[in-house]
Amino acid sequence: MASEIEQAIRQICDEKGLSYEAVIETIESALAAAYRKDYGNKMQNLEAIFDPDSGGVKVFDVKTVVEDVSEEELEKMRALQAEEIAEDEAKAAAKDFEPKEEKKSDEGEKGEKSEKGEAEEDAEETEIDEEEEGPTFNPKTEIMESDARVLKMDSQIGDVIRAELPIPGEFGRMAAMTAKQVITQKLREAEREIVYGEYKEQEGEVLIGTVQRREGRVVLVDIGRTVGVLLPEDQVPSERYNPGDRIKVFVREVSLGTRGPQIALSRTSEELVRILFEIEIPEITDGIVEIKSMSREAGSRTKVAVISKDDSIDPIGACIGQRGIRIQTIINELGGEKIDVIEWSDDPVTFITNALSPAKIREVNLDEEENTAVAIVDEDQLSLAIGRGGQNVRLAARLSGWKLSVRSDEELEATEETSEDAKDSSEEKEIVEAQDVPEEAEVAPDENEEPEDEAKEEEE
Repeated sequence: MASEIEQAIRQICDEKGLSYEAVIETIESALAAAYRKDYGNKMQNLEAIFDPDSGGVKVFDVKTVVEDVSEEELEKMRALQAEEIAEDEAKAAAKDFEPKEEKKSDEGEKGEKSEKGEAEEDAEETEIDEEEEGPTFNPKTEIMESDARVLKMDSQIGDVIRAELPIPGEFGRMAAMTAKQVITQKLREAEREIVYGEYKEQEGEVLIGTVQRREGRVVLVDIGRTVGVLLPEDQVPSERYNPGDRIKVFVREVSLGTRGPQIALSRTSEELVRILFEIEIPEITDGIVEIKSMSREAGSRTKVAVISKDDSIDPIGACIGQRGIRIQTIINELGGEKIDVIEWSDDPVTFITNALSPAKIREVNLDEEENTAVAIVDEDQLSLAIGRGGQNVRLAARLSGWKLSVRSDEELEATEETSEDAKDSSEEKEIVEAQDVPEEAEVAPDENEEPEDEAKEEEE
């Protein structure tokens, strides 16, 4: 039968989703930190072995065998070690001689917090291996070959010496606090890494979440083991996210920050619509119907171009479903957003005509060099082709990849007449200017120049 300690460890593993080995490793790190606090020093590379069945602990000083160093280098290392020990003793003495004021009963919690803070600092120190500048020999993790052979006769360079250390008695209160902080910190880090790895695999997928709360303009969504964020640019303006609402969100990005995994969600992404089509329409899931392109203005309208790889299956009918039940499910999930499903075509004229639906297009003129297209419609179809605020033609342009403009017959004729009138007026202007110029242009004499006759008379 498992001991109480092992049962507690198993329970932590189940609650946090951690592996049994990771929790045991965390406990051993905490025991090593506690031993260093009460009985060890900074020059020891401590490693603890914990037996969950009996609750027993063994502590070892682990060092790697290296070549012997000169006496001069060894003296430098001893001097550095002595300085560190003296600094530690001075800090401890300063803490002991600090004046202690009488505290009221309601200030007891503050004392606990200060002790907790000291324990956290000690726990952090155990995780940082200080690399000293200067000599290459590190007495904390290394032992010279000559000293190693005193402990073990056949020691060679590269071997690892594990010297078991005695445990004089029980750990003190501060050592226990240090161990507690190390365990808490290590378990939190392990949980963060597991959560990050789990949701990193789900990046680019759609999850079902529950709106938790709103912090300013940011909406927090509970997606299971953690909370994702909906930034303002990822929210649909027409939607209201109330606490408790269940919504489908697209996992846009997963990153690991100082406070754990940061999961950015989105309700405005085109990929959300694409994945909803794959979920609700079996033909798309099976690959019989393919989504070729898509353009969306979140909360208002989306255009989806589809094509069927099987001539016997209508791609538009497969997406809409019987009595529109399939497409209506997607529309409801998007909060009533309108969706236009059109058929893809390799012919640009046909595809642009389909993209501008529901308007009826009479003619499409292409300029392949400029990548522009002019769609000609009847007067009664002009407003429908352009859409409210130019939305229909804007979405069609993004869907087709062409720069589109819509013209009616009257506008086209007016434009042609204007261009012809401008051309005629420019030609008439050139003719008039040519007629106004005389055959022999008279050049006005310069006032400073004298006439030739007067000049001759003066000479005579």
